[in-house]
Formats: sequence, structure tokens, C-alpha cells
Amino acid sequence: MITTNLTLSSCFVFFLTIFFISEPLAQETEYQNLTNWAVHPSLTNRVFEGYVKDSANIEKVDVFYIYPTMFLDKQDLRWNIPIDDSVFQKRVLENAIKFQASAFAEGGRMFAPYYSQAHIRAYRNLENGGRDALLLAYGDIRAAFVHYLANYNNGRPIILAGHSQGSTHIMLLLKEFFDDKPLQKQLIAAYIPGIGLSKDEFKTISLMTEPTQTGGFVTWNTFKKKVNKEKFELWYKGKCVVNPVSWRVDQATRSEHKGFLFSNGKLYPNSFSTHVIDGAIWISTPHFPYRKLAWTMNDYHIGDINLFWLDIRENIAVRIKQFLTKI
Repeated sequence: MITTNLTLSSCFVFFLTIFFISEPLAQETEYQNLTNWAVHPSLTNRVFEGYVKDSANIEKVDVFYIYPTMFLDKQDLRWNIPIDDSVFQKRVLENAIKFQASAFAEGGRMFAPYYSQAHIRAYRNLENGGRDALLLAYGDIRAAFVHYLANYNNGRPIILAGHSQGSTHIMLLLKEFFDDKPLQKQLIAAYIPGIGLSKDEFKTISLMTEPTQTGGFVTWNTFKKKVNKEKFELWYKGKCVVNPVSWRVDQATRSEHKGFLFSNGKLYPNSFSTHVIDGAIWISTPHFPYRKLAWTMNDYHIGDINLFWLDIRENIAVRIKQFLTKI
């Protein structure tokens, strides 16, 4: 397993606890078992029904998606959620897969593994068990990716996508399997919002600051105009960022915003303006029928993907087209 300096930033709430239950490391998860996948080409679940209108790229490209931190219960003293927890699996399917992974569903044949996710508290307690919890979770992700490479990839171009803790694990995959390695030639793009990354995070994988670039990564962290200063300065200040409306390091007007996917399943275009700040972006209060909900939120981390759902989908198509013209 990769050993790395986990100076990590992610997730929208942080918990401090005094006592944790110690748990032994689990055995490596077997990903030939389809029950360990949320999304897999051999599964017949209908999680993307209604979201895929153009399947052309599914024949050419693979998407490897990792869901964000959803293990948040302050009363649960475990470091990691068991991979086969059926209640948690249902939550993943009905939330992260439906409202995040769906943005990438037209981008290619999708693989999204379940994993022994680390509790949210891990990020605030790296030296007291958090690092081990995150690396245990990454062990599952790594095993799933190795299984995917050995059994399914066959040289196909790859899009990596994650959010929050998912982006943490995608970052580790990039370092171990892609950065300055032959597999980098197959990388179309890595979409990894919700985590603080430096411009020089990788040796040979660069931040992409144009909408047609390929072979690199994009990242952003979304705040209200009135920035949550404590969180911003702790996790994101000084980190790299792109505007997921323009895909450049600039501003974008409300009319340029393509559309965000709300929990009612409807898309709302032209909802907010977007402004790049040092290490993050802030958006104006979204214009949509439920905007009072947006006023009560401390920040918009939870919406890093679905706020820009259609912007992401359209950009993926652009980058795939550009990549395929070069091979």
C-alpha cells in the first residue's frame, strides 16, 4: 500500500471526540464479488435511469468514481463503516450515486466501489487514528482499482471522479498509479473537488485551467459569498482551484451557469454567479424555487458536484472529444 503524508483537507463538518473504539484492520476486500460495487457494468441497477441520453462514450471510456464522506454520526465511535452495511449502501445509492455520479454517467462505462469509509472525524485526528482509518479506506479503493485494471480496462481511456473523502482517495490513486507512470497516458481527466490541493501536488499531473485540456486534474471548493473563514483558512486557503462553470481561473456570470441538479431530480440553469478566490470559489445565492434552503447553509461543500452538474457533464464531453482526437 502507498505510504503518504496525509496532510488532508476535506468534508463539510468536523467532529472532535475524546474516545474512539479501536478496531483491527480488515482483510483486503474481494472486488470480484459484485455486491462490493455500487455501480458496475455487470450490475443491472437502474440508478442512472433518465440521466443518460447519449451513450456514445460509454463504448469508449471508463469512469472510476468514489463517493464522499457519508459516515457522519457523532454517536458512532467506529473509525470505519463496514463495507457490507446495507443501510449505508442504500444511502450511497440514493444520494451520492444519484446526485453526483450521475453527472459523469454519460462520460463512460462506470465503476464505483463500496469501501470501508473512514468517519468524518478522521480528518481532525490524523495522529490519533484518523490516518489509519483513511488508509484502511484507501486499501479498499486500491483493491477495487487493481481489480478494475486487471479485468476490465484493457487500455481504455479513464476519467477519475470523486468528492471530499472520495477526492482524497482519487488523489492517492493518482499518486500511486498515474503520476509519472505509463498509465498517465490513459488519463482523460481527474475531477476531484472538495479537497485542498497544491498546484505542485503531483510530479507530472497538472491543474487544468482551460476547458479543453486533458491529462490533468481539476478541483474546487464551494462557499457562500460570506466565506466560512475558519474552514477556509484551515483547509483551502492557498490551494489551487478552477471555476467549474468556465473551467478557468476566473469569474462567471449567472447566465453562464449550465445547471445544478436539485434533490427533486430537476435541473436549474442560470442559478448563480461564480467567483474564484484564493483556494476556493464563492457563489451567489442560487436562484431556484427552494432558495431559502440555501440561505440557511453555512457553506456549499455538500453541493460541490450537483451545483455544477450540467457544467460537469458538458465539460466531460468536451475533454473526451479532445482526448480521442489525439489517439
